[in-house]
Amino acid sequence: MLTDKVKTQVRDIYKQIASALPNFRSRREQNYMVAEISKTLAGDYDKHRKIIVVEAGTGIGKSLSYILGSIPLALASKKKVCIATATVALQEQLLHKDLPFFLQQSGLDFKFGLVKGRQRYVCLAKLDAMIGADDSQLAMWQSKPDQSQIDKLKKLRDDFKAGSWNGEIDTLKQPIEDFLWQQICCDKHSCHRQVASHHHCPFHKAREDVETWDVLIANHSLLFADLELGGGIILPDPEDMFYVIDEAHHLPIVARDFSSAQATLRGASDWIEKSTKTCSKLQSQLKTNLIINPVQQMIDLNAELVVLLDKVAHFCDTQNHAFNNPEGRWRFEHGKLPATLMMLAEDLNQVSGKAVKQFSKIISILTEAIKDGELAKHLAEASLAETGFILQRLENLNKLWRMLAKEDNSKSAPMARWVESMTGKQSDYLFSASPIEVGYMLESMLWQKAAGVVLCSATLRALNNFNHFAHQVGLSLNDGSRFVALQSPFDYQNNATLFIPEMDNEPTAEGYTEELASQILALLEGEMATLVLFASYWQMEKVADLIEPKLKGLPMLVQGTMSRQKILEQHKQRCDDGEPSLIFGTGSFSEGLDLPGDYLTNLIVTKLPFAVPTSPVEQAHAEYVKIKGGNPFLQLTIPDASRKLIQSCGRLLRKEQDYGRVTILDRRLVTKRYGKSLLDALPPFRRVIE
Repeated sequence: MLTDKVKTQVRDIYKQIASALPNFRSRREQNYMVAEISKTLAGDYDKHRKIIVVEAGTGIGKSLSYILGSIPLALASKKKVCIATATVALQEQLLHKDLPFFLQQSGLDFKFGLVKGRQRYVCLAKLDAMIGADDSQLAMWQSKPDQSQIDKLKKLRDDFKAGSWNGEIDTLKQPIEDFLWQQICCDKHSCHRQVASHHHCPFHKAREDVETWDVLIANHSLLFADLELGGGIILPDPEDMFYVIDEAHHLPIVARDFSSAQATLRGASDWIEKSTKTCSKLQSQLKTNLIINPVQQMIDLNAELVVLLDKVAHFCDTQNHAFNNPEGRWRFEHGKLPATLMMLAEDLNQVSGKAVKQFSKIISILTEAIKDGELAKHLAEASLAETGFILQRLENLNKLWRMLAKEDNSKSAPMARWVESMTGKQSDYLFSASPIEVGYMLESMLWQKAAGVVLCSATLRALNNFNHFAHQVGLSLNDGSRFVALQSPFDYQNNATLFIPEMDNEPTAEGYTEELASQILALLEGEMATLVLFASYWQMEKVADLIEPKLKGLPMLVQGTMSRQKILEQHKQRCDDGEPSLIFGTGSFSEGLDLPGDYLTNLIVTKLPFAVPTSPVEQAHAEYVKIKGGNPFLQLTIPDASRKLIQSCGRLLRKEQDYGRVTILDRRLVTKRYGKSLLDALPPFRRVIE
């Protein structure tokens, strides 16, 4: 139960914040959100299901609400808070603005920080090995380093030793190429604390700090990395933590991507054969007899793996007709592999599983030998990095073939399984497997374990209800979880108009793109700050080509021609200089784009954001819905389009005094039966429909 002490504390902090912020307006919705979060996490509604889903419209101040609703209660009940976000921008805002301000005003004593994945930190041992790279270490390099790369790495090492760099990629003064960083960054297999040269590793240093924090900021990927390991490995134990998952509409996709696996056949055979050489080399380097048996077994398993992978490749070579499509992709209907392939998948699952166990034994023996000082320092480092790299790949290979061989549960959606033909130096096949629905997984990984969870975003509902989102994340409207929708305090009726003009063509018609161009030209008349959102790149580029000659010198800022940041800087500069500005963007510009006040008054959405199921996972999902007697368009496409359309329209009003017009150039909102439900789910703009 929420104690009177915590209630009073929360009220007092809110008053403090109100008096510290100029132009602060107390909002009923914000107060309600704070109270609902606190009561849910305290177990006032359900002692066993402390989960709340909150859609908080723009302008409510959701980050302050969940900070105030969770931190005082967490500190009082000796829990920690993990705030997980989808974007770096929101992490930065929490780290540099929201939490320091809250700490200052609340009078509470707590520590906070940003938790980063291992790969954000340099591995000093790898850095040293790379700088002194000789032929024995070339296995670690994708290609031999040239002098300029070695000089760059030396500079990094010198900066670290001098204390002017802390070993994080995010604090580099000069950015470093991605492929170079990948070879010197920390990874879970080759980073061993017990090895002398890893004692002062930046990653372990950072992790020591994390243990002292009460509030941790993380991204969704790191959250899943921890949950997949069982929780409590990277972050504190789920049982001791309140999770606040902001931008939660991303959660289903992040969870799905995280649970998927892929690997090639011939590419895998190549590194497996190289790993056999590594095993033989270790046997000759280590004095202990304990290494002999595991190495021999590993060599046998590797040979078995290569034979099996070769059989799979041969089978794929005989199935040319299956890859005879533009994607060169063979998706297995209903997730079912052909009988021949299923037998091979089961064998590969079994053998790769044994290989992971056997290779882990080899690494344990190697680690013990290093502890006992049996290996020279440079050999120890190189061996750890090399064996770590191999184990990571073996685990991934095993994960893939386990997912391909697994029997699907008849009560839940099958796995999506597919293979793509790859052309390159050598022809190869890329096998992939991914869950279609992740609700059951989130239930066991997070909902059942966490001390409490807050899921929030400005757009979680579709078609005015939570059904679609709840199903995606494995919650239900009557399982004890709380669902709260809070309307934005903006005066949509008086500040903005939704305009649907008369048009001759619907998006499926031949003349639609030409008509789009002429409509957009007319809508630019007299407007100073315009954003046009397109559903596809090709249509955006076609319209840009059509209207550019008629713009009378007005420059177009088109997504893809420069970075997003550059586009926004130039746009704002033009607006500040009193010159008209025009941005063309696609789906990614319909989210997280903040252009308040006079930076955006004319928003044009070209067509409804219907996603065509092009990915194998989406196709498999649609197929599954059909088998169950459902309609994929009504059950998946429409709810998804509803949420995306709300997001797109949400670009216009960002602050209370903002104003403007949203135009949607898609008559299906008026002519199709589903149009009314999409329209009614939009904010209550003043409507003008021709």
